[in-house]
Amino acid sequence: MPTAPLISRARARALWQELSAEPAAAFGTPGHPAVFVAPESSLAPPSWVGVVALGDCALITAPTDRAADSVRSALDGLTTDGLTDPATVAGLLPVADTLGPAVLGYLAPDDLRPVATAAADPVGSLTPGDPALRALLAEAGQSDAGESGLADVTSPVFVVRKGPEVLAAAGHERWPRDTAHLCVLTAPDARGRGLARQVAHAATAHALTAGLLPQWRARPTASRRVAQALGYREAGRQLSVRLT
Repeated sequence: MPTAPLISRARARALWQELSAEPAAAFGTPGHPAVFVAPESSLAPPSWVGVVALGDCALITAPTDRAADSVRSALDGLTTDGLTDPATVAGLLPVADTLGPAVLGYLAPDDLRPVATAAADPVGSLTPGDPALRALLAEAGQSDAGESGLADVTSPVFVVRKGPEVLAAAGHERWPRDTAHLCVLTAPDARGRGLARQVAHAATAHALTAGLLPQWRARPTASRRVAQALGYREAGRQLSVRLT
């Protein structure tokens, strides 16, 4: 019988196949990524090439036949590490810009680790769009706020507050295939205190109770550490590439 991490990976593959917007999409085999022409793909911004690697297999979408042919010719034979490395890809294709790579982590129902409660701050909740959350997004700045995805959550938002000020917040956005995409943000002056782990734990527990698969996508090292502390397992990476 498959273990919980393998079940999570299978669900993750089904998610990204659906996001590819190509009915026949499937992951390739080790060393041979599957490449599909899918101009409506959500694996990358419009008109970009999207690479998603899970385990040692990868799925790639391209906006045109020409781009797909170039990708197949240039990238076949690469490991998933190479496929999601911007420098490697830029050495083989005419790359104008890249986004990522971002690490993809997933958490099985029994893997959520508890948060130490000795000095834990109380965690409350707010509805998405609450003025206090908008203030946190503004304080964090456009780059960090955008990276967090907090503006897109569809769940309750779990928060640690100091008076009316939100110090840290986390929720999840409902994605296809019963996936909960985690979104976490901490105020710049409140970082390094474990607050992200507290609110992310609450948001993850909420997703698991609803029967959803928690997904954590992160580029910053600090975000990856929070995910790992909670029990998320890094299962793959995502890279977006804009060709010239």
